[in-house]
Amino acid sequence: MSKELTRSSIYQDTELEKAEHHDVQHSLLHSILVIMTCTIAMVVNTANLSSVSISLPTIERDLNVKEEQLQWLVSAYSLGSGCLLLFFGGLADIYGRKKAFMIGTLCQAAFSLAGGFAQNGSTLIILRAFQGIGAAATIPSSLGIMAHSFPPSRMRSIAFATFGAGAPVGGAFGMVIGGVLTQMSSTHWRSSFYLVAGMSALTGISGMISFDADVTSTEAVDWIGASLVTAGLVLIIFVLGQGQVASQGWKTPYIITLLIVGIIIVSLFLLWERYLERAMDDPLRTPSPWTPPPLMKLSLWTRAKGRMAAILVIAFLNSCAFVSWTFWVQLYYQNYLFLTPMQTMLRFIPMSIVGCLCSVLVAMFVGKLPLVIFAVSGTLLTATAAILFALIDPTATYWAFGFPSAVVVVFGADFVYSAGTIFIAKMAPPHERSVAGALFQTLTQLGGAVGLAVSTLVFNIVVENESADLGVTVNSAGTNAPLSAQLKGYRSAQWTCASFALMATLLAMISLRGIGIVGDRKVIRKVDSDETIIMQFESKDTHC
Repeated sequence: MSKELTRSSIYQDTELEKAEHHDVQHSLLHSILVIMTCTIAMVVNTANLSSVSISLPTIERDLNVKEEQLQWLVSAYSLGSGCLLLFFGGLADIYGRKKAFMIGTLCQAAFSLAGGFAQNGSTLIILRAFQGIGAAATIPSSLGIMAHSFPPSRMRSIAFATFGAGAPVGGAFGMVIGGVLTQMSSTHWRSSFYLVAGMSALTGISGMISFDADVTSTEAVDWIGASLVTAGLVLIIFVLGQGQVASQGWKTPYIITLLIVGIIIVSLFLLWERYLERAMDDPLRTPSPWTPPPLMKLSLWTRAKGRMAAILVIAFLNSCAFVSWTFWVQLYYQNYLFLTPMQTMLRFIPMSIVGCLCSVLVAMFVGKLPLVIFAVSGTLLTATAAILFALIDPTATYWAFGFPSAVVVVFGADFVYSAGTIFIAKMAPPHERSVAGALFQTLTQLGGAVGLAVSTLVFNIVVENESADLGVTVNSAGTNAPLSAQLKGYRSAQWTCASFALMATLLAMISLRGIGIVGDRKVIRKVDSDETIIMQFESKDTHC
């Protein structure tokens, strides 16, 4: 019965793809415009984080933001985007990806512009959360749009490789432009918000012109599932951001309570989705508004004999390492070496250059090399970058530790993101592509939050212990910690980053060995591409 149901769902997906495409052939110029529009949306998403991060000291002085509020200028964006990715991914698959993309870019443009005029920290934090909501709509929509626009082919590999490069390139671009504008422009940190608003508006206009018209569905929305997963993730991400600055740290009663409640709500979401998926598989079921299609089928995690779950966990662990590395390196340069934002920015330039080169490598070789090569080499190089900073000598030249670390750290982010999204687009049926992309993006967002929380905990413990050994009691802001204690803390935080990346490497070596090549060298006919691909992986799994 399960085989028949699987083949039936594949047939329905193939028919949906026929209706969506009608074998429309896009010109090369049109294809390039679609790829660039989606990639710029990703660049804007990550630049929104890094441009504000490098401006934090200036924002703190300008708006008189309290120390405990400062991190929320970054965390609020992650909270807004990470909690709603699955929700907007589901809406995009049902009501139209182009609509969701346009709403997202409009939201980002409007609230970025408003952020540039904020007069106090609380207002800016709220606007940052609404910026994140815009990203939650644009990113999963972009993934679905590209999977729809390009059949399995070399062009699809190029599209996803370029899109994947947008994450590290956007992070480096945000660092560079944020440092320059903060130090050189008359409006300082506000200029970064104005720039993001302009880029978001132009991205929306480009999407309006280049994206195909939406093909909507009559399916009902899983509002219960959407409410559960959103509420649960809001609580978990809030706790991850607030745990270190609460009055008693992670021992604060409300932190413990909210974390437990958040985990319970997410568990209820998973149980609800399992119930809905079983109801959908029942051939005798009668349609009911109380049993809509699940927002996220739990079987999605088991695709390709569980390797879908493996690539999601690898992306999570790699994001723990990459985001934390960026955060601690930036603080090391500004708070330990006392470099200016401009000087810090210059040290991150290699990341953007190498990120572009990585996208070229993925596009060239993803159709020739197995996925395990990209996952293992990428995560291992990210671990190497963290180890270099864990061993850093502050008196050494930048070229000895900082430069090679900035060069290799981006390989993990780019290889895992690009090759991972290509694999997910290949394994997800047409009507689930935005949700699958949203799930991948949610795991990377959660990875960044978890990585920062854990590495911050390690940093604080080490600094407090080292300071106590020197007879110093660290104040709440940590400004009186001896430099030697701070250096030990930065090194320990980087060892934590390396541990995350090495765990991802080990998981990739164990779980992805037999997955083979995920890219395509030639175009597969649209009508049978999804059926062929999914059945091929089913066949592989039965022989593994």
